[in-house]
Amino acid sequence: QVQLVESGGGLVQAGGSLRLSCAASGSGFSVTAMGWYRQAPGKQRELVATLDRGGSTNYADSVKGRFTISRDSAKPTVYLQMNSLKPEDTAVYYCNGRFLDLSSRSYVHWGQGAQVTVYS
Repeated sequence: QVQLVESGGGLVQAGGSLRLSCAASGSGFSVTAMGWYRQAPGKQRELVATLDRGGSTNYADSVKGRFTISRDSAKPTVYLQMNSLKPEDTAVYYCNGRFLDLSSRSYVHWGQGAQVTVYS
């Protein structure tokens, strides 16, 4: 079973930067894709960015040009570099992973969430 451990959230002034990390640990799995979602108070969880094992990325329009998703496949860990942060980026950010187990069954797992607060 895989575990996802997030780190890097915090409080930052508008225009600043933060980097989130999400490390996958455990055994008996392979990664097919990892990404980030966020949920602001009173709103639905939304996609922020994803990165598949082939290296293809997908970003929400609201973060294009400001956020960058990357990975260290050896660990495996996915990062979200967030630049030019805005107050509307304030949310709990959740790491998401899509995995295959030893029987090639696909499953999804979520991290515990990291609070990002941007003040003006």
